[in-house]
Amino acid sequence: MSSLQRKIGGPALVQHLSRDDQLIDETLLAKHGRSARTLSKEGPLRLTLIALAADGHLPEHSTDGPVTIHVLDGSVTFSVLDQEYSLVSGDVLIIGAGVRHAARSAEGVRFLLTVVQPTAESTEAEESGRERSAGR
Repeated sequence: MSSLQRKIGGPALVQHLSRDDQLIDETLLAKHGRSARTLSKEGPLRLTLIALAADGHLPEHSTDGPVTIHVLDGSVTFSVLDQEYSLVSGDVLIIGAGVRHAARSAEGVRFLLTVVQPTAESTEAEESGRERSAGR
């Protein structure tokens, strides 16, 4: 089962994911308690389908850009800083850039992860904005 890694070929791309496109590698899920499948990579944008098995977890980590988690089915608890967020199907969690977080699922979960990696231009604009705010 390969990742889709489709690129946007114009101003928009609609992906009608078949049942097969939405499948997670059950062997990896059983062996590691988690599995992921990249649906799209385009510049700074990453869209990934992630599954955690019952009692599965993601260790604490952070990303350089902001992320969204959209729960498709099951339930999951995300630990973000000193707070826990219990999510069920339909819930969306937004986590800021650089914020450490972890996840665990008692019953198993499938969620769509969107990550926006900063580009050189966005990093420079952010630094410039901070300098203006500091009165430099």
